[in-house]
Amino acid sequence: MLDDFNPEDIEALLAAAPKEEKTKLLGIIDELNTRKDRVKAQDDFIYFVQQVWPDFISGSHHRRIAKIFEAVARGEKKRVIINLGPRHTKSEFASYLLPAWFLGKYPKKKIMQVSNTAELAEGFGRKVRNLVDSEDYQRIFPGVELRTDSKAAGRWNTNKNGEYYAAGVGGTLTGRGGDLVIIDDPHSENEAVQAEFNPEIYDKVYSWYTSGPRQRLQPGGAIIIVMTRWSLRDLTGQVLESSAANGGDKWEVIEFPAILPSGKPLWPEFWSLEELDAVRKEIPPSKWQAQYQQDRK
Repeated sequence: MLDDFNPEDIEALLAAAPKEEKTKLLGIIDELNTRKDRVKAQDDFIYFVQQVWPDFISGSHHRRIAKIFEAVARGEKKRVIINLGPRHTKSEFASYLLPAWFLGKYPKKKIMQVSNTAELAEGFGRKVRNLVDSEDYQRIFPGVELRTDSKAAGRWNTNKNGEYYAAGVGGTLTGRGGDLVIIDDPHSENEAVQAEFNPEIYDKVYSWYTSGPRQRLQPGGAIIIVMTRWSLRDLTGQVLESSAANGGDKWEVIEFPAILPSGKPLWPEFWSLEELDAVRKEIPPSKWQAQYQQDRK
């Protein structure tokens, strides 16, 4: 098999081949390379991202998140919380790229996508739908397509009867189920401002989570919460408090401060220390510590 040869062997083989055989060999080599790329993109989340988003700027935190997503897809992780600051690609990863990749691997499964508002959730649903319908995606996951009679932005199916359903916090989920529930930034800036005077606003989000997404999870399913921290009473805080007090779900928590304990930026390829420091000086210390440093202790 040609895929067992190293590049030098292949070059030698081409050089020795009769002229009329070279075109055929080059075609076989191209097909093998395409197959290798396809298999790698199907198994390696970061490689998939690079194939469908050529301008993506990769950071070390992206590679760690990718490994977590891969473990979730394999069924090795069931409850994951990722706390990450603004403008560090958390929503593009969790609400756009992950659902598309997961449904490519498992086109018969169901994804429930939750964002702060229905409008935002449907916006991501539209992006995921369009990606699944693209040529780049079809090259990686041939045979996985949108069902022709189900293409609404926030509600659509694959041709294998898989399902994508987007909802805003507080939305109705009756009759829906999810093998993978993704909750992305369930709190808004406006809610955080109001919560300074009425912290019970956070309780409403948690109450909806327990009566909605948590009860809609399919047996053996996984939940991923990706969010910026706001308060000890935000969704991350209340989920962890309940777990500690009552048992039940055991969560793996990954926190990414924008400025690391070493003093270096988390994502130097995009956020310089000078730019982060400028943000730090412009906002209240409590907001900086919570939103950028994920510190609500």
